[in-house]
Amino acid sequence: MENPVKEISGVIHLLTQSPPTQQTETILTYFTPNASFTHPFCRTGKWENSRFLIQVIYRWYKIMSPRIDITVNSVAFDKTNLLLYVTVSQIFRIWVIPFYYAPVKLVTVLELEHNKSNGKYYIDSQNDLYQVDEFVKFVAPGGWVLVRLWQFWATIFCFLGAVTLLPVSAVEEWMGSEGGRSEKMKAKTFRDRHA
Repeated sequence: MENPVKEISGVIHLLTQSPPTQQTETILTYFTPNASFTHPFCRTGKWENSRFLIQVIYRWYKIMSPRIDITVNSVAFDKTNLLLYVTVSQIFRIWVIPFYYAPVKLVTVLELEHNKSNGKYYIDSQNDLYQVDEFVKFVAPGGWVLVRLWQFWATIFCFLGAVTLLPVSAVEEWMGSEGGRSEKMKAKTFRDRHA
């Protein structure tokens, strides 16, 4: 890619919506040979020609869900660290389960490699980040309800714990204030001596 921000949407659509030969060609064109892929359900690791496993994963993805609706919502490029952040919404339909579809959102973090000889950027690592209630939709229809109930219960537990152990926070605040005062005194003494 010469301009990752502009081109990544097209690359994602080719990876997820094109026929097998075009999908393979896209992976060979845009991924480094030893690229890695990480997802809640699978990972390739990074080794010589690990890109082959990325081809296999994308092929299986298309076999499981031949028709995928996907939208790239936003793209941000951290050029200094060669990281491309892409937020995506997709509707995943598993052909073996009629009438079931999973609308999910995720953030994909792409670590890029810049080839200075041709000025192009290549994907060296893909990391798909899903919230738990999103990726559970792939395997357990309605499972997201249980995840959300668990999350709300955990939030209530945090509230009860924070209220019950408020004295711990008060002691921590007091200790921090005392430590902060002594640091301020040391800094003032240092300034006074060197003024």
